[in-house]
Parts: sequence; structure tokens; C-alpha cells
Amino acid sequence: MSLADARPFRFAVQTTTATSATEWRDLARRVEDLGYSTLFLADHYLGPGPVSTQTLLRPQHLAPIAAMAAAAAWTSTLRIGCRVFCVDYHMPAALAKEAATIDLLSDGRLEFGIGAGTNQGEYEAMGLTFHEAPQRVSKLEEVITLVKAHWSGEPISIDGDHIRVSGYAGLPRPVQRPCPRILIGGSRKRVLSLAAREADIVSMANVPWQPRNDAGLTPAEEAQRRHDIVRDAAGDRFPQLELESSPYLVSVPEDVDSALAQWSARLRKAIPEAQPDLLRNHPNVLVGSPDEITDHLQERRDRTGVNYITIPRGQIDEFAPVVSALTGR
Repeated sequence: MSLADARPFRFAVQTTTATSATEWRDLARRVEDLGYSTLFLADHYLGPGPVSTQTLLRPQHLAPIAAMAAAAAWTSTLRIGCRVFCVDYHMPAALAKEAATIDLLSDGRLEFGIGAGTNQGEYEAMGLTFHEAPQRVSKLEEVITLVKAHWSGEPISIDGDHIRVSGYAGLPRPVQRPCPRILIGGSRKRVLSLAAREADIVSMANVPWQPRNDAGLTPAEEAQRRHDIVRDAAGDRFPQLELESSPYLVSVPEDVDSALAQWSARLRKAIPEAQPDLLRNHPNVLVGSPDEITDHLQERRDRTGVNYITIPRGQIDEFAPVVSALTGR
């Protein structure tokens, strides 16, 4: 990809840890002031307990829809979203209206992440049936159709296997036209192909930590494989798509080798192959000085197309020089 054709960089922050109105307001304003494009929550509902421990889901105090609306009200340019809404956690027709309302009241700052759901333990804890992946993805496809139909303002008529909605037109119309930006992510061909056809932002799921996966691909080769799936499925849409990722490890340490060694020691408890040299150039890792990370992201964008980076809340200050360097903000 030439520099002229390269997608502009954007950066987001994802958090699940705000516990008060003051903390959430101050965080939203700080994320905006530091030049980040977007503030994401997650769509999780479990408080502390054995299920949270077993599923490795960190308890999230704030429900996403209300928190997104509040963050939008306290800021003026910050985009807001959920990375991502689970189709089985919400009544789809109501979610379409909630999303359109947030876009309207934020003057067009919604990014709408939507996914098929992945955490069986959370489903079961909330009394929901965790269906096999093909059924969940089929429902996701129908929900996307419904959401786009609702946002169009035209009469809705959908009679699917999972969604049966008809007899009205959706209100309100979103400010963004033809509709708010949709984010869909995954790692498998079916979901990545769906995202390439229907989304505006394709979220590239983290790749495994092993030196080679079951298909014999290195982490970099697996990331490239997923990029190629998206490119092929998108066709003429591909230049207009954004490719997003959320690296698992983000750090701007004084000593890169020590930081990699520490993270390697943690990962090797479960994954013996996760040696420091593997982490150094792994697609899930951004570790180095601001200049080193800036160069690395530019090289990665040229190779895999990823231009939209979501980082954890804890790194917003140390990562801010990278945001400034790559966005000019």
C-alpha cells in the first residue's frame, strides 16, 4: 500500500473499570483531550464471583448504552461505542432504536460494534442459551439487516430464522448517513467475510501466541491470512474499510527487553512457547519507545492494512505521544 493510499490512523480507548459518574466523565474528557478518536466500552454484565473468575471476564460496573450516552453528553468530538454488542444480550429491534437515538443525541458520533457472542460462561450465568457458532453467526447476519433497515427510515419487513420484524419504519433517523459506522470483528472466514461485506470497520481478532498455529502459520502469517480474507470478500469496498485491532500488550517502558521478559514469564505459565523473541514482533504486541511504536505501526499498516488501534485505559497517557505523532492531534 502506497503512502498516498494508506488509511489514516485512528486510535481508541477501551475500558471496563469506571466506577462513578465523576470517574467516567473525567476519563471521557481526558481521552478526548489526548486526541483519541473513540471511547469504547464492552458488553458484559457479570459482577465479581466464580463465573467472572472462571471466564476471565473483568467485572464492568457500567452498562454500555447509558454510559455511552453520558460520555457523549460530556464531550464534543469524541466518538463513542461498544466493542461489541452481543446479539443475544439485547432485543434486536430495541437495540437498533437505542443506537439510532445515541447517534442522534451525540450529533453523529456513534460507532456501532456488533458480534455473535463468544463467552459461554457469561451466557449461562445470565440464563441464556449458548447456541453453536453457525446459529449465532446466522443471527448476527439477520440483526445487521434489521439494524440497517431501521436506520434507513424505510418500512421494515424481515421474516428470518431469528428476526421477524415488520409493519413499521424505524425512528429516529441517525445523523450519520447512510448510517452510523458499523464494526464487526472475528478470526474465522465466515465472520471476517461478513464484516468485509457489511461493516465499515473490520476488527481483526488477536492471533495465537504459538510460534506456529495448527495450520503451520506464524503469527504474522496468520494476521496476513485474515487480511487477505477481508480484502477478497470486500472487493471494491476494501479501500473504504478501516481495519481495527486491539493489541493484548501495550507498553512504553524504559527497558523493552525487561518488559518483554516479564510478559513472557506470565504467558509461559499457560503457553510455554511464548518466549520474549516471539513477543517482540507479535501482532498482538506494541512495546517500545514512542518512536519505535510509531515506526512499527506504520510498517504494520503497510503490510496488513490495520490503521485503527484500540488500547487499554491504563496506557492512555504513555501512548499519547504515538497518537499525536500519527494523527497530528
